[in-house]
Amino acid sequence: MTGTTAPRKGGRWIERWDPEDETFWKETGERTARRNLIYSIFSEHIGFSIWSLWSVMVLFMGPAYGIDPAGKFFLIATATLVGAIVRVPYTFAVARFGGRNWTVFSALLLLAPTVAAIVVMEPGTSYGTFLVVAALTGVGGGNFASSMTNINAFFPLRKKGWALGLNAGGGNIGVPVVQLAGLLVIATAGATHPRYLLAAYLPLIVTAAVLAAVRMDNLAPVRNDTGAVREALGDAHTWIMAFLYIGTFGSFIGYSFAFGLVLQTQFGRTPLQAASLTFMGPLLGSLIRPVGGALADRFGGARITLGTFVAMAAATGVVVFASHRSSLPVFLVGFVALFVLSGLGNGSTYKMIPGIFQAKALARGMSGESAAAYGRRLSGASMGLIGAVGALGGLGINLVFREAFRTSGSGTAAFVTFLGFYALCCAVTWAVYLRRPVAPVIHTVGVETKPQLTSV
Repeated sequence: MTGTTAPRKGGRWIERWDPEDETFWKETGERTARRNLIYSIFSEHIGFSIWSLWSVMVLFMGPAYGIDPAGKFFLIATATLVGAIVRVPYTFAVARFGGRNWTVFSALLLLAPTVAAIVVMEPGTSYGTFLVVAALTGVGGGNFASSMTNINAFFPLRKKGWALGLNAGGGNIGVPVVQLAGLLVIATAGATHPRYLLAAYLPLIVTAAVLAAVRMDNLAPVRNDTGAVREALGDAHTWIMAFLYIGTFGSFIGYSFAFGLVLQTQFGRTPLQAASLTFMGPLLGSLIRPVGGALADRFGGARITLGTFVAMAAATGVVVFASHRSSLPVFLVGFVALFVLSGLGNGSTYKMIPGIFQAKALARGMSGESAAAYGRRLSGASMGLIGAVGALGGLGINLVFREAFRTSGSGTAAFVTFLGFYALCCAVTWAVYLRRPVAPVIHTVGVETKPQLTSV
């Protein structure tokens, strides 16, 4: 295949792209895909840091700010909600504007919430103003949807678990990084200087945009395929996987945003003490995500996902026990385990998505490149929608925490609620993707083809 990098007016466009062709992949495709992956990860990483900014800002908000724990949880929930909602248009944006072009724009857009936070972050600012600025940080959550949709199109099916896991894990790690940076500021300058942290992100945002502009590409075959989104919206598996992703990514982002406040409110930790512990769970959950994708590549996404939900239910039981006994060490063990397991599940669920749609293509009689193209097209469109719904799980977690602490001063009731939800996720995964399995069509697709799948 030749002429694969012919540019078009308006930016760096690749006209022809066939990652399933092994010769093309070895000679041209892999190098180009890896380059785009690297800079996609960096931009998404900064986006996650800005989205999770208020999980750190609330640690700087001492008594002088006059905001109680319930109010702080609501600030975090506001950022989570907006981040979930904007994932839907961000998914469409890749097909409309091109992956590289949108990465540049969405990176520069992160300047708005960062500068706004610099302006308002001081005692005496109204709570309504803080809510507006927290809502602005939600644009960082949208970067995940456009990044995953874009990278999904670059890689062949056999590499998607690893590539998507690495892309998402590198982005997710923006959460513990901003929390570690917050810890550094609190430990060195004190809890009254949040602007130091905010100012440090301004050059990073500009750098991410410049690197994306110089080093990334747009894929012409992906452009203006709005029909894929409509088809994904009408497919039952988009919504089933969205439900499961609430349990994995919703847990990860919800716990990441709430961890520090839970430590302060339930266990009486100071801002410095909370910040010194908060980053551990998100860091491990981010690092393990590519492992979840790789395990799904090898053993099947549905099997890994089910095992993850079973283990998350067990870890939640440990957290409930620790909450009853007011045992911080046991609580930390259970809570950090939830982060690790949610990271594994994030990787395995996202591996399932392209596998499901390719299995459906094969069941409809497609084969070869036509089946692969159908899988890429539908999975790319569905990923942003699934990511948006999954992020709403983070909103749910923050609101459940808010209500639990408002009514009882403890998060125990919230964890009991989460335990029941993980049990439901186990049942759905088994019933839809593992009950009555037959021989897999392709081992690496990460989902076992079965009668109920082919009839959808």
